[in-house]
Amino acid sequence: MHRFFVNPEEIQGERVVFSTAHSRQIARVLRLKTGQRCVVLDDRGSEMVVILSQVGAESCTAGIIETRSAVEPSTILLMMVSLTQREKFEWMLQKCTEVGAAAFQPVITSRSMVQQPEEVETKYARWRSIIREAAEQSGRGRVPELLAPARLTIAVEKATAHYQRCLIPWEGEQVRSLKEALAGRVFSRVAVLIGPEGGFSEEEVQHAVSLGFTSVTLGKRILRMETAAVVTAALILHELE
Repeated sequence: MHRFFVNPEEIQGERVVFSTAHSRQIARVLRLKTGQRCVVLDDRGSEMVVILSQVGAESCTAGIIETRSAVEPSTILLMMVSLTQREKFEWMLQKCTEVGAAAFQPVITSRSMVQQPEEVETKYARWRSIIREAAEQSGRGRVPELLAPARLTIAVEKATAHYQRCLIPWEGEQVRSLKEALAGRVFSRVAVLIGPEGGFSEEEVQHAVSLGFTSVTLGKRILRMETAAVVTAALILHELE
């Protein structure tokens, strides 16, 4: 069944009155018909199975037949991803959403292709749309949060203040594996910092570690940043779930 994250005002008692944008998607793009079922999510942890009662290009309505709790990972995972070229960054947003990331923090490092926060402000609407569509497609119960871009020094300070375990995969780490870094405790809030194509500078790693980040190795091979992001997200949730 097709899934739609809707605004709170679209849920009215025992029925859903879809917005114009959702109505156009239902009628014109997906070409759904009256009587078909779909799933509506409130982005607050609940999902509703509905039957379309009216389908029009400008207005669609549906009746709620079942309400249930949406399934989400118990671990809140923040992906701190270095800003890079558009295609790679958007791919990471999409795939890490599918895996189960709860939030994204775009990070500016010394080797990032983007060096000014203002350079990405115009991209936020598109990025939010990519995250929302990936959440709908993958059966997520919530849309991951997209935070404002921040320089590495500020981003790591905020992360260590709000997350129980903060990790930084780094090719210079030869001993501590991701599995070892997560062993021995139950972490409900984890942040992971993914470096740019050129990797972190040693000073950046030392700064992150001095504030509470733990450096880990992902193995003997050097992964592309987009590969490292998805692999790390999947491994963390696998270990902690």
